[in-house]
Amino acid sequence: MAKPSLKASLDGVQIAKQALTRAGWTQKDLSALIGCSRQPITNFFKGAAIAQSLFIQICDRLGLNWQEIADLLAPAALKPTAVKLSLSGQDSGLAAIVQNLRQQAYASLRERCGTIRVLDMSHPIEVNELYTHVNILEQITGRRHKRIAQLLQSCDSENFERFGLGQIVQESISGLEAVEKYKKLIILGKPGAGKTTFLKYLAIQSNQGKFEPDRLPVFVTLKDFAEAEAEPSLLEYISDRDSYLLKDAAFIPEQLTAEFYQVFDQGKALVLLDGLDEVRAEDYQRVIKEISDFSEQFWNNQFLITCRIAAWDYTFEKFTEVEVADFNQDQIAVFATKWFQHQPIRADTFLKHLDQNPRIKQLTISPLLLTLVCLAFEESGDCPSNRSELYQEGIDALLKKWDAKRGIHRDQVYQKLSHQRKKDLLSYIAFITFQQKDYFFKQTVVEAYIIDYIRNFAQTNLDDDALQLDSEAILHSIEAQHGLLIERAKGIYSFSHLTFHEYFAARDIVFNRPALAATLEELVAYSTEKRWREVFLLTTEMLRDAALLLLPMQQVIDQLLAASDRLQQFLAFVRDRAAAPEFACFKPAAVRAFYFDIDFDIDENRAVALSLDRTVNLLVCASFLTRMLEGVSLRDAIAIAQDYDANLTDPMAKIVAAASANAVMLIAIKIALDSQKLETDQQQTLKTLLQRLKGESANDEKVKQVADQARQVAKTRHHIGQQWQFSSQEQHLLKQYYNATRLLVDCLQSDGCMINPEIRQQIEATLLLPAASR
Repeated sequence: MAKPSLKASLDGVQIAKQALTRAGWTQKDLSALIGCSRQPITNFFKGAAIAQSLFIQICDRLGLNWQEIADLLAPAALKPTAVKLSLSGQDSGLAAIVQNLRQQAYASLRERCGTIRVLDMSHPIEVNELYTHVNILEQITGRRHKRIAQLLQSCDSENFERFGLGQIVQESISGLEAVEKYKKLIILGKPGAGKTTFLKYLAIQSNQGKFEPDRLPVFVTLKDFAEAEAEPSLLEYISDRDSYLLKDAAFIPEQLTAEFYQVFDQGKALVLLDGLDEVRAEDYQRVIKEISDFSEQFWNNQFLITCRIAAWDYTFEKFTEVEVADFNQDQIAVFATKWFQHQPIRADTFLKHLDQNPRIKQLTISPLLLTLVCLAFEESGDCPSNRSELYQEGIDALLKKWDAKRGIHRDQVYQKLSHQRKKDLLSYIAFITFQQKDYFFKQTVVEAYIIDYIRNFAQTNLDDDALQLDSEAILHSIEAQHGLLIERAKGIYSFSHLTFHEYFAARDIVFNRPALAATLEELVAYSTEKRWREVFLLTTEMLRDAALLLLPMQQVIDQLLAASDRLQQFLAFVRDRAAAPEFACFKPAAVRAFYFDIDFDIDENRAVALSLDRTVNLLVCASFLTRMLEGVSLRDAIAIAQDYDANLTDPMAKIVAAASANAVMLIAIKIALDSQKLETDQQQTLKTLLQRLKGESANDEKVKQVADQARQVAKTRHHIGQQWQFSSQEQHLLKQYYNATRLLVDCLQSDGCMINPEIRQQIEATLLLPAASR
């Protein structure tokens, strides 16, 4: 007789790999710990079948539940085909009734819960193909008693791009662990957090015998139940509905009601009630009472109810309330792997693009918005170049599309507050709070902003008490229905994503201000503040004429160094050096940007120079060669770099195609070593640096480490041109000037920038020039 075997599911393989990485083990280490050969370990991580006992040992060693990792086949008794039931001698008892109902309902439950289709998906997707295990917070985020200062501890003002509101987390447990821990569970979550998908997954897992195989899974969409004709009880609704879905003609409705009653009465049902927040206001109290009565009468069953977190205002005494956590990095990776598994685009390509676009990556902690980003990437093979359009689509999905696609019409708390008005209100709040560095704000503060907005647009004569009630209702509505403002702690709110805070602030500048020119002049004062960078980029994309922002921005930047004669002399030196004949093949502004930071102290990757002219990579390479090779002039070094590219047939291997100055550094090291002109100590140092990359994947961090060390070697050599010894104050001004210029260039080069070509050329031509030359 063949030994029983098991294999890991696709999701299980990903979870196991993550567990192996967290443990700091290799597959070889794992085989030694378990005491087996490498082959079964390799097969396990490939998703191939191995001996059941060994499979369980591997999962135990990794700290995993083997049943969650295994790709278990649906038991024959649960398939919609006639088979014998094994019920431990109780064929005519309760167990037989449960299994018969499970068997009869198998196909209908699979039809209702087996697929998902959200937003603009072209076709439904199997739940098991896309489902990513959720994590659960046992303490509701908005009920924590924290001060704003405590929430701000994760905000590093010097490295603002690292600050994501989704990072504000607490300890979590897996969704399955929560369901096993609590028999009666209310699962709360923000819009698009994956609540319905989780319930569908549980229904399908139970349907296939992988979860609670001895219970009858019952999935109810509460909106449908609430709107059913004649307002049936929950028991009547379930039995009447399923009488038309069951396939066995031997059953009749009267018998079914009795069968269902017996199953519920004996605590043999898994009751999944989805979407309490989707119930209409006129039905809400009736549905609440029905759930309360039903769960008390049939108390011994397992119950799960889902609801949007801010829409929850009732307490079921015997239920535990938990919250669906935002996706973490591992969950995003698993979701992406599943999404792109049958497509030409690789998941690792998608994830790499996310890492290069941190603001877009912030959105992907929401499963709904991660789906939106995947759809956009699937269409173009890249992260959208016009991010304001992507953000607008995400906001529309939360404001209206997500409900509209599912036929849900929610009550309008304030009838005059249309979707457009809500966006205007959020923009009004965003600009004020962003300007004041208020990333978190008290409930009383945001309600005051809402009152001001209502007074301004509605020209209302309502008294203060009425306006206060309106403001509370509107804030609650925006949180409950759309999730764009959320309660981070008791009485403390923020935008759901820093990305949306920045987007709405930019939108307010462009669309809501009566005097656009004056507002833009006010904005340019922030061009040297790092935290405003994204607002500038988004404002540029939204403006019909970006010159309204970029011309005054350049004037403010030029004034930064205007008062220092010495810094003006430095700019003149940079201008003159860039005008040398050997640089005739490059854009002058790009060469000036290169020479502005000759010793790599401000921007090691030469972002401004490369944005203006990719061929400046040749100059970066040549500069490094002159520092490494005695007697080689810059003109000769440029020729060496050009010859190197000319002799390559692969365009992506050329110096001009290198993705960063760090990558150029590594090419220059190889050229220097091949030249045989290095001193012995330099040669050995550079060989050692390159050796570190052999046999390892040359990831961005590894390349940076090697390039940084090579750069330090280069800086010990002679400098090109005049030496400048700047004071700390002068260094601060130069960095401020360069970073503001970089922001200006990034705005100018963004795909959404609409500007007259002549003005674009004028701005580029006058970059990094002394006052006398403009």
